[in-house]
Amino acid sequence: MTLVFACVLLFVLAPPAFGADDSKVKAATKEVESGAKKIGAGKVGQGVEETAKGIGKTIVEGAKFTGATIKESGEKAGEKAKEASEAAEPKAKSAWAQVRDGAVTFGQSVKSFFRHLFGG
Repeated sequence: MTLVFACVLLFVLAPPAFGADDSKVKAATKEVESGAKKIGAGKVGQGVEETAKGIGKTIVEGAKFTGATIKESGEKAGEKAKEASEAAEPKAKSAWAQVRDGAVTFGQSVKSFFRHLFGG
């Protein structure tokens, strides 16, 4: 039980990377804390029950919080990828235009070579 409590606290107390709302996670953590204090004060039955409920809520709300944080990360990464793609587009078009122009010039050179070779 102590291990679960420690894991939950580490998970919950980790600073959020983005703007997801962690208030429900914090409330669930306080419930775990309150239950643990009741156990320490000799109210074992109430304390264990409150702690168990708090751990369950912390896990559920922590998972929701993590999902929201991951979603925000994915959205931000998608935006950055789109920006990078848009920034690279003109250079890609420019490179393609150079390749195309080079191929056209090469084709004209080959055509001119054979004309001169065969007296055209």
